[in-house]
Amino acid sequence: MTHRSTRRTVILATGAAALAAGCSTYGDGNGSGSSSAKASAGQELAKTSDIPVGGGKIFNAQKVVVTQPKKDEFKAFSAICTHLGCTVGSVADGTINCPCHGSKYRIADGSVAGGPAPKPLPAEQIEVKGNSIRLA
Repeated sequence: MTHRSTRRTVILATGAAALAAGCSTYGDGNGSGSSSAKASAGQELAKTSDIPVGGGKIFNAQKVVVTQPKKDEFKAFSAICTHLGCTVGSVADGTINCPCHGSKYRIADGSVAGGPAPKPLPAEQIEVKGNSIRLA
């Protein structure tokens, strides 16, 4: 007995495959947002002078964003958006911004400032010694 595909089964199968592929595009999907497994402790990320006051810098390879909300106050957060797992794309005007769906996080504490993000960016541990910022 042969099984004939109908137009409906082909469309359903194609749609399910596209949906599964689309979901994997935005990260690992585990929702943890932690980059600890991807980043090496002790690794220098930047010099303190590389992080602008009132702004920050994204380290894509380590999936970490480092900010300087006030002079000599450095914070670090996961660079993985808590909405769908995109990597944040910029730091401007006091927020860390995700290019995928417009989520924004405050540079001082990683809390949600706007967009569809359901929760804050998880904090990451850094050490500031002299003019060096390292992953803890």
